[in-house]
Amino acid sequence: MQENPPLHFYLAEKVQQINNYVTKSEKKMSTILDELDIIKNIENMYESNSAFGVLKDFERVLDELDLYVYKNWAEGELAEGPVIDRHWITVKLFWPENKMPDPMGGKRLLDYDCKVGYIKGSMLKPRKIMTPDDIRPGTKKGKMDRHPVWIVELRMPKKLVADMFGAELEDLDVQDEMQDQGAPQADAAAEDPIDPTGDIDAT
Repeated sequence: MQENPPLHFYLAEKVQQINNYVTKSEKKMSTILDELDIIKNIENMYESNSAFGVLKDFERVLDELDLYVYKNWAEGELAEGPVIDRHWITVKLFWPENKMPDPMGGKRLLDYDCKVGYIKGSMLKPRKIMTPDDIRPGTKKGKMDRHPVWIVELRMPKKLVADMFGAELEDLDVQDEMQDQGAPQADAAAEDPIDPTGDIDAT
């Protein structure tokens, strides 16, 4: 009876699948997420009826394409978006490092002309204050800790959404509502707002 390969060979194979299937868009992706920016993006999205509607249509397409049958895809959390331009709807999702979404799910989306970018990154979260060492110097707030995550950027053709649900492309346009409400821009998370003098710790 043939033995299963060691775990490290299995993980190496999965990483190779990512390298084979993802697009070059990952090179432009930010590797740092800020929990406060994510919360703000979600709040602004819920205040924008058009953005919320586009996100629901986006998720319906993922469901129709059976993406959620692939391991861990259903556990993804919204990091950014939806960002709507002339031809694309872009959403960023994130997972804990130990729950990488199955790359075969990303490959399925490529078959429908979507663009998929995987990258390892960090989530900045304020530390719970238990001792004086947990406090950021000069503030009463907890130090910011880095938590490793997988970040996946999905770019879906607007035409795919329109064709699947019979919508007009104009209906998928979102005006500048979210920007007017102060939603973070696509590259905002790349800027680390914390003074890099030891206040950020990796976990």
